[in-house]
Amino acid sequence: MEGDGLAFRSGPIRIREGQQAVQMILPSLLLLAAKMGTAALIVVSTSILAERSRPFLAAMLATLPISAGPALAFLAAEHPPAFMEKALLGALVTNIATGIYCLIYAHAAQRLSTLPSLLLSLAGWAAVALALQRVPWTFATALVASLVVYPVLIRLVRRFLSNDRIAAPPRPWFAIPLRALAVGSLVAAVTGLSWTLGPSLSGLLTVFPIVLSSLVAILQPRIGGGQTVAVIASGLPGLMGFALALALAGWLVAPLGSFPALAIGLGACLAWNGALVLRAR
Repeated sequence: MEGDGLAFRSGPIRIREGQQAVQMILPSLLLLAAKMGTAALIVVSTSILAERSRPFLAAMLATLPISAGPALAFLAAEHPPAFMEKALLGALVTNIATGIYCLIYAHAAQRLSTLPSLLLSLAGWAAVALALQRVPWTFATALVASLVVYPVLIRLVRRFLSNDRIAAPPRPWFAIPLRALAVGSLVAAVTGLSWTLGPSLSGLLTVFPIVLSSLVAILQPRIGGGQTVAVIASGLPGLMGFALALALAGWLVAPLGSFPALAIGLGACLAWNGALVLRAR
């Protein structure tokens, strides 16, 4: 009888413990859902605008930090400035690999269909990104490397450029939900794994080329490799401006704090891409 009484009393205790666990976990899940939804909304709306533009304007939209920006902001909300400084350095270094991604895709899409071109580009990005993480970078050396590599890449893809208006047929019904899911999953992975991966690899994940890859996956089957390459190749000047913005934000994190530094970096990206658009016109 005594044992039965103990078991009876433990039931409400377990229920209360379960309710407390739910109350602790639920806010985190709601915050994660809000992060995923916000990032997905920004990326999907921007990429839809990109699909309705000429290649250069589409590239200037796609190379704004519409995926990396929210991911970095969510990291800043959960980590101190010292963590963010290293994460921004990791992102700056990895941004060089994104330029290599564009170069590989520009050549692969001339001969291959969408999936092989995309997989080859992503494999090249991963290989270069991981190799670059082994080098002891500073913001100065990473920025200098970016300012050396990107002009070379821009010259190598010049023959693929075009400014003919994109004439895309209607997208499949699942394209937008799939794009939103991909971006939301990236944000969830970055923020969820940041405590385990550390700052450098977290920064690497924030600049994973999810926006460029989603454009490739949706545009190439509809408008062909040539015109899709024109979009991706036109993005290299924008990515060089993103490198400048990452370096600027990284230098300002310590004196100003994470969010002011990220805001100034975002402003630098907008100014750079806006200047490129005005110059092109």
